[in-house]
Parts: sequence; structure tokens; C-alpha cells
Amino acid sequence: MSSAWLLPEHIADVLPAQARHIEELRRGLTDVARGYGCELVMPPLLEHIESLLTGASRSLDLKTFKLVDQLSGRTLGVRADSTPQVARIDAHLLNRVGVTRLCYCGPVLHALPSGLHSTREPLQFGAEIYGHGGLEADLEVQDLALDCLRAAGLSRVTLDLGDARIVRGVLAGVMVDAEQLVAVYAALAAKDSAALRELSRGYPNETRQALMSLLTLYGGADVLEVARRVLPARPLVLAALDDLQWLANHVEQSHADVKVGFDLADIGANDYYTGARFAAYVAGSPDAVARGGRYDEVGAVFGRSRPAVGFSLDLKVLAACAPATALHAAIRAPWAEDDALRASVRQLREQGETVVRVLPGHEHEAQEYDCDRELVRVGSEWTVRAL
Repeated sequence: MSSAWLLPEHIADVLPAQARHIEELRRGLTDVARGYGCELVMPPLLEHIESLLTGASRSLDLKTFKLVDQLSGRTLGVRADSTPQVARIDAHLLNRVGVTRLCYCGPVLHALPSGLHSTREPLQFGAEIYGHGGLEADLEVQDLALDCLRAAGLSRVTLDLGDARIVRGVLAGVMVDAEQLVAVYAALAAKDSAALRELSRGYPNETRQALMSLLTLYGGADVLEVARRVLPARPLVLAALDDLQWLANHVEQSHADVKVGFDLADIGANDYYTGARFAAYVAGSPDAVARGGRYDEVGAVFGRSRPAVGFSLDLKVLAACAPATALHAAIRAPWAEDDALRASVRQLREQGETVVRVLPGHEHEAQEYDCDRELVRVGSEWTVRAL
């Protein structure tokens, strides 16, 4: 029999120091997104399953917890990704004609963990631009993602670029069922040459050679030049390579401290990407700390297919990578039945100060706050002085 206080696998409490760090990051990233003109939205944690998963991929379906609504008897789903919900908001609730910039932050729940040490309850922050199909929106989202990482205190960022159209262009004209396509994508992402060779058996020779070449097309700026030589010169492939070159040039001009690389075999963690995509990596984390890209078809299932591009990250992962912040400076105050003391404490708190009152018998307990001042009586007045 398990102990009552044990949590499910890949679910964990967030304790004060980490919670403070995560909350400070959330505020900072929301401010950065606001600086770009993003409006905050808060999609619900639960939706009817047919709304939540309409048009969704099999991988998202497998990630989604399902339960029965005790009020209606209908099946509900707990969101595993906020992007489809934000697309629904843009398509049906806002229904704007021009450009819409939205951001969000909230928990998502995964039925299965994405990795051995991954949480099943990420705290997802993201931002999205709807209504502009040009590369300018892709670049703006990449700039926003990099500025968010910079605001979190992360340095030595590597931005890994790719494009979902490259694999689609390589496979153009080849009859591939949905299940096999998922397996091909997985083999490409894992750089599994044996699996890819087996999956592509029976494909046209040009297609098979191009798929195998994609496994080696990752690294620095020379990757795009090699790709133009070894991949078939099809419109989708050439357009993707041109766009990646344009984006890389602009990122390098605006973010001299960011290393730009390419991985043409990786279509990203989400299979709804339709164009350029990116992943940001930092030292000390084997997985990407932020992912994004273009997903123009994400709103089609809601009856309004609009150009869309965005990114998201898990604030819990970000907090584990970002440097710890100093404890918030606070004022220590005694506890006493004194009207003047209570009035002084209230006034300081209204001014934005943190005032920690020491309860009787707990004068020497450690606090989450760094008390660098104290409230003391000087004559008939209560005064703040440095410790």
C-alpha cells in the first residue's frame, strides 16, 4: 500500500524557492511579451474533447487526459498544449481581420512524460502572431523568444533552425500512410539511419537518397549550401532553404551573442508546423528550452485558416536552467498589540515593501526573504533601520 502523501509519477510539488523563481520568470516574460504588443489570454484547463482535439494529431491525442463531466456526461479533455486553444480564440472569439498578437501562461497536463525526467505538468508560456504570412512575423517571434531567454538571464544560446516543408518536399509524390509518416518523422528526428532505411524501402531512389542525406544535414552555415546540392530542387525545398537563409542572416545581425545552426531533418516537437521552425538550446540542458515555428493550418479546423507563428516554453525547465535570483529584500517587524506598529506595517506594505512579522517564539527561524532591515520603536515612533 502506497503512502497517502506520495504523488503520481512525473508529478511534483514546487517548493517556495523554486516557486518564487518561476513566478519572477513568469512576470518578466509576460512583460517582455507585452513590450511586443502581445495581449494576454487565459484558455480554460478543460474543454469538450471534440473541441480540444478536433484536427489534432495522434501524438497530442495520446498526451491528453480524458475524463467524464459529472454535469453533462460528456467526455472532457485536459489540455496538453495551449496552442490549439489560442487558435480557437483567435478564430472564433476575437475574429479580427488584421494582425493579432497573443500570449498565455498556464499549466498543461500530459498523460505520458516526454522524457525520463520530464514533468507531466509543464507550466507553458507562449506567444503567437496571427494574420501575417510573411517572414517578418517569423523573425518577430524568434526575436521575442530570444529576448525572453535573455530576460531570464540565459546566455550562450544556440538557435537551431529547420523547416517542415523540406521533408514534405522530399516526400512529394510518394504514397505514405499517416502511421508510416509519423515513423519517418521520428526516425529523422532521432537520426536513426537503420530505421529510416527500412521505412523508405520501396520509395523512389531520389527520395530515399534525399531522406538519408537529411540525417547529415545539421550544423553551421554550410548546411544550407550542401542541402542545395544534395536535395531535390523542388519548389517547397528551395523556398524553405531561401527562408532559412533570410531568417539566419537577420538573427545574426540582431543577436550577435546567439549561435545559429541548422537541423533539416527535425520538424520540431509538434507535428502541426507547416514552415520554418526553431529550437533554442542553452548549456547544461540536453533538451530545447524553447520551441516555435509557423503553423498556418492550426486554425483551419475552427473554420478560419489564418497565417500563424509562435513559440512556447516550460517555465519549470527554464527555471532549472536560469541563474537563481537573490532573495527579495524584506523588513523584519516584531509582533505586538500596538496600533502604531500595525499602522506602520500596513503603510510599508502599501508602499510595496515586504514586511515579515516575527511571531512569538519563532524569532530565529529562517525565512524565504532576506530581511536586511527591521522595524523598531524609537521613542514614540516606529522606524525602519538597516540590520
